[in-house]
Amino acid sequence: MVEASPQRANMGFIGAIVAVATIGGFLFGYDSGAVNGTQDGLKAAFGLIDGSLSPSNGLGFTVGSLLIGCFIGAFFAGRLADVSGRRNVMRIAALLFLIGALVQGFAHDHVLFLLARIMGGMAVGAASVLSPAYISEVAPAEIRGRMTTVQQIMIITGLTAAFVINYFLAKAAGVSTNRFWGGLEAWRWMYLMQAIPAAIFLVALFFIPESPRFLVSKGRDAEAKGVLANLFGSDIAAAKLDEIRSTFSADHRPRLSDVLAPAGASNLLGMRPIVWVGIMIAVFQQLVGINVIFYYGATLWQLAGFSESDSLLINIVSGAVSIAACFVTILLVDRIGRKPLLLIGSAGMAVTLFIMVYAFSQGTLDPAGKLVLSPDLGKVAVVAANLYVIFFNASWGPIMWVMLGEMFPNQIRGSALAVAGFFQWFANFLISFSFPSMAANLGLTASYTFYAVSAVISFFLVQKFIHETRGKELEHMEG
Repeated sequence: MVEASPQRANMGFIGAIVAVATIGGFLFGYDSGAVNGTQDGLKAAFGLIDGSLSPSNGLGFTVGSLLIGCFIGAFFAGRLADVSGRRNVMRIAALLFLIGALVQGFAHDHVLFLLARIMGGMAVGAASVLSPAYISEVAPAEIRGRMTTVQQIMIITGLTAAFVINYFLAKAAGVSTNRFWGGLEAWRWMYLMQAIPAAIFLVALFFIPESPRFLVSKGRDAEAKGVLANLFGSDIAAAKLDEIRSTFSADHRPRLSDVLAPAGASNLLGMRPIVWVGIMIAVFQQLVGINVIFYYGATLWQLAGFSESDSLLINIVSGAVSIAACFVTILLVDRIGRKPLLLIGSAGMAVTLFIMVYAFSQGTLDPAGKLVLSPDLGKVAVVAANLYVIFFNASWGPIMWVMLGEMFPNQIRGSALAVAGFFQWFANFLISFSFPSMAANLGLTASYTFYAVSAVISFFLVQKFIHETRGKELEHMEG
């Protein structure tokens, strides 16, 4: 086995590559969070209606259409990455981010806005699966977890940046629907501001190399050897090249059918067990309800009896806490491993979610049907929610992306990412779309009981099916 250790690696070069790749994560977070401050503007500009999921006039569909693009983008990006390369598909994603931001900011036609939002979602889906995969394929095994965790930090930083930019633009204009720079309403600038990091991402991607694993899969061994030499030194490049080459099928290039179980093996729906494990961690990352906090944070806390200003403040605190929690992951992921962090996260999320369930169950309803919590119960709910966010972002938040980027063998990585990424974003779509209806019809207690039970189930699934990948070279992943 050839080990590309950090001591022998060109860490300055690798650090620069990671910095560029994770701009995609920042844009992922920004695109997900920007819509929170634009909903009044969308209703005014396009005549949208609260509570409607109709594509023609529903605010819910317009906001959620990003997620439709996400699961489309995640699936096709994983496949395209095996055809045209990780870097080239990230360039396409950067271009989609740029065009999507500009069109969303300038569009006066609702259909055009929807198309741009779906386009932005495709970029988010592509970046979500390709950035961690690309980082995994260029980083030394000993620090691969830390490098990939930077992606989660950038996602939350982008999300928080969107909240901050929305706040200051709305404050400067008076309200988000007032006209601001260039005669455009402030809410339009909330989308247009994303064009700046999108353009930087697009340009920067022309200065980083293609993944050496992809180059080997295409038979471009000389280029791959050159990249490996730049990454890990010329003394081990040749041996590493031979090791990578041995992991690809001799009779065909990577293809989607590689995720299927070999002939004669009996597996559920015919897919390899490792692909089902990837789908499992991708789906359960969403079933624990984290995006209810991120997408509906202000709404959630208002339902729980907090004022609008207090709800927005809780949102910002949650964002800051999330970033801090990811630094804990950076310290631990390559020391204690992925599986222990997932188990700790599942247990911590289950306990804190059940505490929130208890707090919500003890509340009362006002004449309008709105949940009201006592001051003490309100504090319990807020503390439990922030502890929940800490447990998630120190474990399932970054670790799911780390594992999807590294757990699959070279031959099936792109195709398996396509499948797992599709399921991850489809689960995100279902959870996000179901929460308003669940909260209205079943209440917060029942809704959060579902998320808490999912966290409990995830603990036992991790215990049984997840195998540790810490320090393991990508060429030795089994599938």
